[in-house]
Amino acid sequence: MSPRSIRSNRPHEIVERALELSRADGCVVIADEHSSANLRWAGNALTTNGVTRGRTLTVVATVDGAQGTAAGVVSRSAVTADDLEPLVRAAEAAARDAGPAEDAQPLVAGEKVSDDFTDAPAETSSEVFAAFAPALGESFRQAGAGGRELYGFAQHGVVSSYLGTSAGLRLRHDQPTGVLELNAKSPDRSRSAWAGRATRDFTEVDPRELDAELARRLGWAERRIELPAGRYETLLPPTAVADLLIYQLWSSGARDAAEGRTVFSKAGEGEGAARTRVGERLSALPLTLRSDPLAAGLECAPFVLAHASGDDASVFDNGLPLTATDWMRDGVLDRLPTTRHSAALTGLPVAPAIDNLLLEGGGSRSLDEMVAGAGHEGPALLLTCLWYIREVDPASLLLTGLTRDGVYLVENGEVVGEVNNFRFNESPVDLLSRAVEAGRTERTLSREWSDYFPRTAMPALRVPDFNMSSVSRGV
Repeated sequence: MSPRSIRSNRPHEIVERALELSRADGCVVIADEHSSANLRWAGNALTTNGVTRGRTLTVVATVDGAQGTAAGVVSRSAVTADDLEPLVRAAEAAARDAGPAEDAQPLVAGEKVSDDFTDAPAETSSEVFAAFAPALGESFRQAGAGGRELYGFAQHGVVSSYLGTSAGLRLRHDQPTGVLELNAKSPDRSRSAWAGRATRDFTEVDPRELDAELARRLGWAERRIELPAGRYETLLPPTAVADLLIYQLWSSGARDAAEGRTVFSKAGEGEGAARTRVGERLSALPLTLRSDPLAAGLECAPFVLAHASGDDASVFDNGLPLTATDWMRDGVLDRLPTTRHSAALTGLPVAPAIDNLLLEGGGSRSLDEMVAGAGHEGPALLLTCLWYIREVDPASLLLTGLTRDGVYLVENGEVVGEVNNFRFNESPVDLLSRAVEAGRTERTLSREWSDYFPRTAMPALRVPDFNMSSVSRGV
C-alpha cells in the first residue's frame, strides 16, 4: 500500500490498513458507512428534515493462549486513518486482558472478495423523497379537507458494510432501509389511528393510500363501545403478527433451548438437540416461518456481520455465508438459531441469525376479507398494533403488552365501532398453535420493533380466543 493510500479515509483502505497494523493472531475489521435522510411532520405540515453521514469502525483482535483463544472487540465512531493504530492496539489489549472466549472458533477462511469491495459507499439523500414528498403534501391537503391531522415521519438510511479479515475475506454489503409511520388524529385528539410501512427506496409507498385507510378507521372510531377484559375472537393484522414473532425469533436460541431454559426446550431427560422441540409440531396450520437474505423486497446481508458476541451471534463467525433457513416448516419446528459454537454444543445444524423474517401459511384472503368472515358467532376484535411488549415467563414465552391506536369491534362481518384498549397476556408460540386462519402474506412493519428489525412479511392471523387480560385506560 502506497504512503498516500495509507492516509486515505476510503472505507476499504481503512479496513486494509487496520489489518496491516494488527499484531494479533487473528483480526476482523468492519467499517460501517452510514447515511440517512428524514422528514418529520405534525398537524398537516412538514416540521423538520435532514441528512446525516457517519462511520463506525469495529476491530476484533484474537489472541491464542495456552488456555484457548481470547477476543477483544472495540468499536468507535468517526474513525479516520489517523485514529487506526490506537483503535487496533486497544482491541489487542482488550483481547490480552480477557479470558479465553467460550465461542472461539477459527476465523472463517477463504479468499472471497466482493466485486464492489473497493467501490465508494452507497449513500442516500433527500432525493429519495423526490416522489414521496409531493404525495405527502397532497396527503396533508386531503387530510385537512377531511378534518384530520397527520403526524409522523419518513426515514431512509443506507449502511455500507466492509468486512475484512486476516483469514482473507473481503466482503461488502449495502443495506437500504426505509420506514414510514403515519398517525391520523381527529381535531379534538379523541381518536387516533396508525399505519406504518417498510420500504427499500420509497418508490412504492403512497401516503395518500395510508391516509385514506386511516380516515376509514377514524370513521369507525366515531362510535365508542366499552368492552370488558376476556378472551375474544381476534384478527391480528400483519404488523401485530410481526410484533410478536420478532420477539419469538429473538427468544429461540438453540443453546438456551438445549439447556432447558425456553419455550423451545423439551421436558424430560436428554441433552443437546434431544432436549429441544425441533421436529415438534407447533401449529395445525401449514405455517412456515423463515428467513432468506435474498427474499424479494426484504434483502439483507448474505453473510454474518457480528459486531459483538452474544446468545445468537459470534464475532468468530464473521463472513460465514447465510442461506435461506426455515425456522418452522409446515407447522413443524425445523431450526433454532445457532452460531458455529452453539451448533457444536447442541448437535444442531449451523443456522446463524438472518436480518429478515417471513411467515407464510398459504392463505389468500386480505384482512378485509377476513373481517367479513369474523364476528358471526359472537363479538370479534380487529387490532391495529401492539406496544410496550415485555416478557413475563421465558419458559412459556408469555408476553404482556398493550393494544394501541385502534381496537375495533366486528359483528357479523362488519366493523361497528372502536372499543377500549386492553392489556394482553399471550405467548406467540401458543398463539401459533391456536390460530385457525392465516391470510395472505404481505410486507409489513412491526410497530414495536421497527427501529431494530424492519424487514418482515406476515399474514393476518385469526385466533379464536386471544387473551385480553385487563382493560387499559388512558392509552
